[in-house]
Amino acid sequence: MNYQTLSTYLKAISSPIRLEILNLLSCGELCANDLLTYFQVTQPTLSHHMKALMDNHLVNKRQDGNKHYYHLNTETYTSLLDQLHDIGTSQPSCACHNIHKGVERL
Repeated sequence: MNYQTLSTYLKAISSPIRLEILNLLSCGELCANDLLTYFQVTQPTLSHHMKALMDNHLVNKRQDGNKHYYHLNTETYTSLLDQLHDIGTSQPSCACHNIHKGVERL
């Protein structure tokens, strides 16, 4: 597990609005205008949040004319969920096995 990458993902979703955006996009693609109406935020505010999610490859965007549509990057999202699951369970790659063997962190 790459803790640095996981930490970066968690920072990207540390905002309540970003978590809610991910939840909304889990139901399917949404237009930026729909998100603006739903959240009642300004366009620059929404753009700021979407940029953070896109920069971390959690959300993808497509453009159709003047409209921007957002959808989950399911590959990255699934990887994030898998890594979070691994933290809470003892996996063969878990650092706890090294501790029990007396191996130092590299």
